[in-house]
Amino acid sequence: MSIFEKWGVHPIINVSGPVTRLGGAPMPESVLEAFCQAARESAPLDQLQGAASLAIAEATRAEAGLVTCGASGALMLGAAAILAGDDIGRMERLPLSESFPNEFVVAREQRNPYDHAVRAAGVRFVEVGFHEPVAGSGVRRAESWEYEVEFGPRTAGVFYVLGHNSQPSLNEVVAVAHSQGLPVLVDAAGEVPPHSNLRSILTTGADLVAFSGGKGIRGPQSTGILCGRRDLIASAALQMLDMDDHQELWEPPEHLIDPSRFKRIPRQGIGRALKVSKEQIVALLTALELFLSGAYDQELVAMCHHLERVAASLNGLPAQCRLLAPKEGGVLPSLEITLDEVQLGRSALEICRSLRRGIPSIQVGHGLLHEGKLTVNPMHLNEAHTEILIRRFREELTRTCI
Repeated sequence: MSIFEKWGVHPIINVSGPVTRLGGAPMPESVLEAFCQAARESAPLDQLQGAASLAIAEATRAEAGLVTCGASGALMLGAAAILAGDDIGRMERLPLSESFPNEFVVAREQRNPYDHAVRAAGVRFVEVGFHEPVAGSGVRRAESWEYEVEFGPRTAGVFYVLGHNSQPSLNEVVAVAHSQGLPVLVDAAGEVPPHSNLRSILTTGADLVAFSGGKGIRGPQSTGILCGRRDLIASAALQMLDMDDHQELWEPPEHLIDPSRFKRIPRQGIGRALKVSKEQIVALLTALELFLSGAYDQELVAMCHHLERVAASLNGLPAQCRLLAPKEGGVLPSLEITLDEVQLGRSALEICRSLRRGIPSIQVGHGLLHEGKLTVNPMHLNEAHTEILIRRFREELTRTCI
C-alpha cells in the first residue's frame, strides 16, 4: 500500500513533469539517503548554510549562495536583501518599506502571479513597456531605455523574469541598472536544465539569481537556490536564519556573514517563515552534485524508450505523435500528442479531465490543451507506469471514435 493511501490519498501517474502541484521531481536514491542521514544528527544551520554557500558558489561561479525554501523563497529573500542591505533597522521593519527606497522596475510583460513573493518582502513594482505584438497594437516590446527613464530616488532595484524569449535581454537590463548603481534580481526558477544556465546567467552581471531546487536539479521540492553578490546573500541569510543567540556567542561563518559589518545581532527577520531544514540543505547539495556531474543523462535512453512505446501504441488512432528529442545539458525528451478532436467527438481538455479522473489518475501536461495537444514528460515514468499509460490512452482514444 502506498504511504499516501494510509491517509486516504491515492498516488497518481505523473507525466506532467516536476511541477509543484504534483510534488516536484523524483529524488534519486542517493538524495533520499542524504536526507535520511542528515535527519539522524544535528548541525548548526548557519554553519551548514556556510558550507552550502561554498558549494553553490563553486557550482555557479557566484560569490556566494544560499539554500532557500523554493525559488519563491529565494525571490522573497533576494528582494528583502536588496531593500534592507546591512541595515538591521530596515530588516526589522520589513515588509513596511515606505520610509526607504522600495520600488523595483519591471517589464510589464514579465509580471506574473509568482512575483507575489517579491511584493511580499515590501517591494512596489513600477511597470514599463508593452508587449505590442500580443496586444495587436504594434511590433515592439519592452526596451531597456524604458527602465532607465523610470529610475528615481524611490528605486531600489530591478526585477527580471528570465525565459527563452524574454525581452529586452538580461545583458541590456543589467547594463542600464548598473549604470545607476541599481541591483538586478532574476527569476530563473525553471531555467535549469540546461546545466550551463547555472553559470551563464550570472555572467550577465546579475546581482542575485533564483533557481528551483526541486525541478531539474531533483532536490526536495520545497528547496531553491539564491546566488550572487556576497553582501546581498549575507543579508538574505540574516533575514532567514534563526537569530536566537547572544551577541557574544554569535559566530557565523565569515565567508557567509561577516559579523564585523554589524554592531548588533538582528532579531528574527521576514524570512523566518521561509526556513529550510538541515535535511533539505544536505539533500539539495547532493542533488546539485548529481545534476552537474551529468548523472541524470544516463536516464535519457530509458526515457526515450518509454515515449517511443507510447507513440507506437497510438498508431492508427485519431492522434498524431511528435517526439521531441533530448537536448544537451540535461533537457529531457517529451512527447506531444495532437488529438483529432472532430473524429473523437471530444476536446483535448475533456480527455485530459477523463485521464485525471480515472484509476489510477494520470496527469498529463496541460499547457497546450488550447491547441488540442496532450504532452508527456517522462521524468517519472517507469515500465509499469508506461504500460498503464498506454492502456489508458488507448481506452480514451477508442471508446468515442466515430
